[in-house]
Amino acid sequence: MLLLIVFFDMLAFGIIIPFTPFWAERYGATPFEVTLLFSTYSFFAFLSSFPWGVISDKWGRRPILCFSMLGTALSFAWVSQADALWMLFAARALGGLMGGTLPVAQAYIADVTPAEDRAGRMGLMGAAIGAGFVLGPGIGWLLTRAGAGETDFRTAFLIAAVVGACGFLAALIVLREPPTREEGDENRTLSGRMKAFSTAGSTPGVLLPLVLLTLLAFCMAGLESTFALWTERQLHWGVREVSIFFLYIGFLMVLVQGGIVRPLSKRLGEGMLVIAGTLLMSAGFACVLITYAPPMAFVGGTLIGFGFGLANPALSALISRNAPDEHQGAAMGASQSVQSLCRILGPIAAGAAFGVFGRDAPYLVGAFLLFLAFVIAIRAAKYTRRS
Repeated sequence: MLLLIVFFDMLAFGIIIPFTPFWAERYGATPFEVTLLFSTYSFFAFLSSFPWGVISDKWGRRPILCFSMLGTALSFAWVSQADALWMLFAARALGGLMGGTLPVAQAYIADVTPAEDRAGRMGLMGAAIGAGFVLGPGIGWLLTRAGAGETDFRTAFLIAAVVGACGFLAALIVLREPPTREEGDENRTLSGRMKAFSTAGSTPGVLLPLVLLTLLAFCMAGLESTFALWTERQLHWGVREVSIFFLYIGFLMVLVQGGIVRPLSKRLGEGMLVIAGTLLMSAGFACVLITYAPPMAFVGGTLIGFGFGLANPALSALISRNAPDEHQGAAMGASQSVQSLCRILGPIAAGAAFGVFGRDAPYLVGAFLLFLAFVIAIRAAKYTRRS
């Protein structure tokens, strides 16, 4: 049931991803303001993840999951009724503040799962997150109207609110409170996160993969927040086409991570997967720069989705493998923290580049950063072999 709640949370978020940029533009948002809207949610979610973890230690996991899902539903309902840009920002800030579902769900899993089984359970949670991101844009595509290109934005956000409400009801009616654990998870506190960064920085085998993960997350966050704006101007796409694109990318990532990464990692090793993944992603971002027709956009998307699907889980595995046993939690906490920060800074940087230097700028910078990641990955693989 916990995985179903996580799925509802990510499904609601996946539904609104293709709609948000176009909805904001209807109220006069500039490209930078559109990407700032994405960062607003991530910023408040990053701030709230610390206190939600601590509060759930005292009040229980189930009440906080209920409260978080209810707040998520209300924030989407508010967006659906917005009639000014400031209301979109306020509603997404509320959604971020109520975004305690994922950190508390991770704590719930830690409560009910022995240490040796947690990696597998966390993997199942990752699958639930991926399924939500795949099906969300698919529902968004179904909500668009072919032909005239008309889109019912309010209905899309109302449906997202209903999905969030279903998660609230599932947590309220079916979910049980886990047994109380005496020890807490220090990675949910601010001091714990700072300690995690310090530990990762002092372990070279963790630091290099963490740097690579930062570059990947930064570039992907910029892509998610600007791609609809880019295709609107370059290919005259609307919500329908963007939904299909993100549906395709999400399906490809799930396919690669679920069926290809494991056998390839056993045969080639995680280091080679990271090298191949970063090179493919760099080529995919470069493809955007020469895209003048929809098929080429999907070629670039294929390279990006396949590359990210290879590199992302391999980097997580390298961080876990290279971290000392007594610092496993700190290393994974640092990984989660840098990805959260990238979801804040990536859209802001991409939006600024989009507005100041032109629509191709975020992808030119992304191609360069990912090629830099490819070079670092080669060095990281050599270091791993020496170790």
